[in-house]
Amino acid sequence: MTAGSPAPGMLAVAERIARYIETLDPAEIKGAFADHDVTIIENFAPYRFDGPAAVDTWSAGMTAHRKETFNLRHAFGDPIDFSETGHQAYFSLPTTWTGTFRDRPFTETGGWAFVLIKHGETWRVQSYGWAVTSLTVQ
Repeated sequence: MTAGSPAPGMLAVAERIARYIETLDPAEIKGAFADHDVTIIENFAPYRFDGPAAVDTWSAGMTAHRKETFNLRHAFGDPIDFSETGHQAYFSLPTTWTGTFRDRPFTETGGWAFVLIKHGETWRVQSYGWAVTSLTVQ
């Protein structure tokens, strides 16, 4: 384990994915994921996205998942449990989402566990898992 926190470039790729989830703008995730062996764990079916079409299948699923969600915004907490070994890095990232679902305000808190790989001079997501730890709907 490496002492410290994720480098700015590591956090930037997490930020890009969060902005994609907010906006569904495909430009946000262009080059954000590894070129191969991507695995994504989410709270919508089919829950595990892997294989050659993992990112495309996840993106389509996210679009469907977001269908009745508006004004979505994220806020990150401080990264936890950072480690880096060579061309790989791991960290967990507490996250709070707010927005409206079917015209009802909600707050969802949870955490992402990210595994990144170095691609040239940039970091890309090899895998992530999302876990909801609390959900409040008004």
